[in-house]
Amino acid sequence: MKLGMVGLGRMGANMARRLLRGGHEVVVFNRTRGPVDELAAEGAIPSDSLADLVSKLDAPRVVWLMLPAGDPTEEHVQRCMDLLQLGDVIVDGGNSNFNETLRRASLVSARGLHFVDVGTSGGIWGLTEGYSLMVGGQPAAVALLRPALETLAPAPDRGWGHVGPNGAGHFVKMVHNGIEYGMMQAYAEGFEIMRARRDFALDMHQIATIWQHGSVVRSWLLDLTADALAEDQHLSAIAPYVSDSGEGRWTVFEAINLDVPAPVITLALQMRFVSRQDDSYAARLLAAMRAGFGGHPVKKANEG
Repeated sequence: MKLGMVGLGRMGANMARRLLRGGHEVVVFNRTRGPVDELAAEGAIPSDSLADLVSKLDAPRVVWLMLPAGDPTEEHVQRCMDLLQLGDVIVDGGNSNFNETLRRASLVSARGLHFVDVGTSGGIWGLTEGYSLMVGGQPAAVALLRPALETLAPAPDRGWGHVGPNGAGHFVKMVHNGIEYGMMQAYAEGFEIMRARRDFALDMHQIATIWQHGSVVRSWLLDLTADALAEDQHLSAIAPYVSDSGEGRWTVFEAINLDVPAPVITLALQMRFVSRQDDSYAARLLAAMRAGFGGHPVKKANEG
């Protein structure tokens, strides 16, 4: 099939490459020209603007957005609505909040267009391994995308699925990322506990590689952990600061709204916030309280 890909960050560009290698025609556009020229050299059809991209597509046109959540996605959805015609499809493959997706889908539908939300996982490995795709939208629109989805997925019959109506794709991806937070935190805490037992002189990389085979905790995240520890098991070049993309927060908010207890995901999110505090007032206050009720010693500031 032929589609337009807008937003050529690392994931968007690699998705375009996978489609090209699968025999699809891909028209590409990006705010900066460099990625467009790189993909044009690999067989993509370059465009100078969103309007130019749309003009190079065949009806029913498919414009796939791989843009940051929020204003960039909102702006391009609005512009696509003005450029596309009845029956055309707008795909949001980014990490949009599912509530925003529901609103946008309603606006797009009122124009006689289709909207499909595709929660996308796979990161930098998706080009070679394939992407996990969680698809929300009307069946007719998803059917139009099926050839592309089967190419982007690890295999035509696995790794992707139409999970429900508009919003469902981004909702499932949101929860996926929340689960990821909890899994990552558990690995991080477990390895820190082992590292703290200095007298055993445990080799963190060795343990990770043992667990990769036969263990019930083996996973792709563990594989990535083993790779990182192979380079430097002390991780001395990495600052102890952990960002979040927002989807963990949205998962916690939704758990609260639905009265669903989610302590592991919630605490994993909170631990990311802890990592950003060079000087935690809360920790100092906790130490003061412990000293107050139990006479526990307090470590002075700047004390080694």
